[in-house]
Amino acid sequence: MIPESHREIFEKQSFAHLATLMPDGTPHVTPVWVDQEDGEYVLVNTARGRRKEKNVSRNPKVGLSVVDPDDPYRFVSVRGEATLSEEGAVEHINRLAQRYMGVDEYPNLGQESGPRVIVRIPTEDIVTGGD
Repeated sequence: MIPESHREIFEKQSFAHLATLMPDGTPHVTPVWVDQEDGEYVLVNTARGRRKEKNVSRNPKVGLSVVDPDDPYRFVSVRGEATLSEEGAVEHINRLAQRYMGVDEYPNLGQESGPRVIVRIPTEDIVTGGD
């Protein structure tokens, strides 16, 4: 579980770095918008056909770290096997767009490689810092 003391990091405009594995086993790391669900999952949103979605579909082992933008010594880091789901993904990207861009709807909907998907990472293997 994400400790209560660190959940507000996910309510800010915090950027995370998501690490997935390329077909040759090398890491692929990208900055992403981030969210959490009931302290049990870290959520990332992407589109089908993008590199991170392809990597997670092939090998669900991922790592992610997010730093508090107000205190770079406070962070949450998780590792685990992610799942992908299209259910609720459009609503989710719109909520993220409100937080990160101040707009009601994600501006690139319909211009992407495929449908939106939520990458859901369990918080069973978690490290926090800056308590």
